[in-house]
Amino acid sequence: MVVVYGIRNCDTVQRARERLDAAGIAYRFHDFKAQGLSPELAQTWIAALGMDAVVNRKGTTWRRLDQATRESLDARTAAALLSREPSLVKRPVIAWPGGLVAGFAKGDEAAILERLR
Repeated sequence: MVVVYGIRNCDTVQRARERLDAAGIAYRFHDFKAQGLSPELAQTWIAALGMDAVVNRKGTTWRRLDQATRESLDARTAAALLSREPSLVKRPVIAWPGGLVAGFAKGDEAAILERLR
């Protein structure tokens, strides 16, 4: 089963869900603002994809972090921070048996959808 993790009102998450629906790909949506994000799950994403692929350093949540937190972030501390601040996750994270991807850039949409078919 495909699981789409994200935030319901995120434009990129909405676009990804629309594309999945249009492609007839069944999925379960997990809103980690409403349902939470465990440090353990965040750590599995970091281990699989790398911290830079999972942490969104372009958003307002990142800019609002204090300088010390931003500078001390590493693979060891990132999972706990993402659990506390799920808006820092590059969205959506799409998981399926044998695969995982963070983000849904317009240029990558077709390739991601093909992998999910």
